[in-house]
Amino acid sequence: MDSTDRVIVEQQPGSPGWRAQAHPPGTEKGGRDEARISRLGERIARLRKGLPLRRRLIDGLVHGLLSAGAAIIAYLPTQALNQREGFWSAITAIAVLQTEFRATRKVGRDQLLGAATGGLIGLGIWLGLGQHLAAYALAVILSLTACWVLNVASAARLAGITATIILLVPHDGTAQHIFGSRVMEVGWGVTVAIIVGWLATRLARSAPDVTGK
Repeated sequence: MDSTDRVIVEQQPGSPGWRAQAHPPGTEKGGRDEARISRLGERIARLRKGLPLRRRLIDGLVHGLLSAGAAIIAYLPTQALNQREGFWSAITAIAVLQTEFRATRKVGRDQLLGAATGGLIGLGIWLGLGQHLAAYALAVILSLTACWVLNVASAARLAGITATIILLVPHDGTAQHIFGSRVMEVGWGVTVAIIVGWLATRLARSAPDVTGK
């Protein structure tokens, strides 16, 4: 790995020396920062593809085991509570759990904000306008716009997905119950993923390196 590669790896989110110095989006400097971050992300992805097969195999197995464990932990309590759609907790846990704990926290924040924003807007549209397609389209537009206005654009997709679940997926029960269930399931899945990610990070720091790194 040459000096340029080392600098790039050291600057990736979650690395010890990384510090966020991005300018606000929408400005000229902000646009340059976003382009630079995108290029760094692409370079890091290429570097990871160049890892030895043994390292990739071990990393993949560890990530898979952690994700499966988090999904099961998130799912089982929902069955004990007779939650018919507890699988959303398992899906959320898998989506949130990343290979780096800082990334896990960020994705977890996005999941919570997206679920809350899309859920509230979807609930309001349902109660005010009903469940027809025009109302659904308006809910998606408002959900994504709200995330951008609140400066959490990374949560926008999850907000749109949550609004879609509330307005398009057939449900039994009131709109308020559906909204509460979605937020609870997502919140529980995020909580499990963060706890598992934190424990995995602590164990990795105390365990000997067996990856050949």
